[in-house]
Amino acid sequence: MIKVGIIGGAGYTAGELIRMLINHPETKIDFVFSTSNAGNNISKVHQDLVGSLDLKFTDTVNPDVDVLFLCLGHGNSVKFLSANTFSENTKIIDLGNDFRLEADKTFEGKTFIYGLPELNKDAIVNTKYIANPGCFATAIQLGLLPLAYAGLIKKDVHINAVTGATGAGTSLSATTHFTWRDNNFSYYKPFTHQHLGEINQSVNQLQSDFSSEIIFMPNRGNFSRGIFATIYTDFDGSIEEAKTIYKSFYKNAKFTYVSDDFLHMKQVVNTNKCLVHLHKHNGKLLITSTIDNLLKGASGQAIQNMNLMFDLEETTGLGLKATYF
Repeated sequence: MIKVGIIGGAGYTAGELIRMLINHPETKIDFVFSTSNAGNNISKVHQDLVGSLDLKFTDTVNPDVDVLFLCLGHGNSVKFLSANTFSENTKIIDLGNDFRLEADKTFEGKTFIYGLPELNKDAIVNTKYIANPGCFATAIQLGLLPLAYAGLIKKDVHINAVTGATGAGTSLSATTHFTWRDNNFSYYKPFTHQHLGEINQSVNQLQSDFSSEIIFMPNRGNFSRGIFATIYTDFDGSIEEAKTIYKSFYKNAKFTYVSDDFLHMKQVVNTNKCLVHLHKHNGKLLITSTIDNLLKGASGQAIQNMNLMFDLEETTGLGLKATYF
């Protein structure tokens, strides 16, 4: 069994990790670290686990776990790894943004691979350290990468995407209160969202001559979880040619599918899937992409990466049913 440690155990992504790992046939949770909850039952915080897990949070770590998941706020993974030493055999998957960019990927002799399996599967299989992608970045990249691989992004890319309230984490703020969020809709961080760095990096990895702008408008939705992204750019080919490019790119992908039908978010919520749909209109290719921000956008993708790193079937522990109604 793979011995697992989780750091930052009280948040949404850690809760989803725990839920999936206790049902994963090849893993055993060794510890869940949370300084603010040390000594409390994990099910006191993650109440969906009542009756499923008899384990308490701890403020100590086992340095010899097989894999460590970092579920910390952005910027805190570097601080934690600077203060805590783990075995050379411990594999690390960081769900924050500390190591995603090329400029930040090396830390204390560890080189982190950007963990988008549809882009870097071979490298993921052969590494010990993963920088798990961001949630918006995952949905948007999976919408764009086939086009970049074909070298066909020639003009600016326009993106409008909406995420649920869980994307903001568990900390309370003015825009996460029920009375503000309910029956409401707003944008935030227009044109400057932090995930643009990794999106541009991956597009350039596949299309080195890409020099146009990716223009991204992120939105807050009045629902708990999920991301729905609409992306459009100039495209000279036919819709049939576009579908051939996308279906060929994803032919061996375990969780990303090109649908011939219009999408809606309930098709993917509570799963590790990404669904992509294509539509052509007057020289513009519209790409729709939808994921669960906590699963394919975070914890599910982290387990997908763990499976690859430990030479397991990629889908192990991820056979999840969509919350369709």
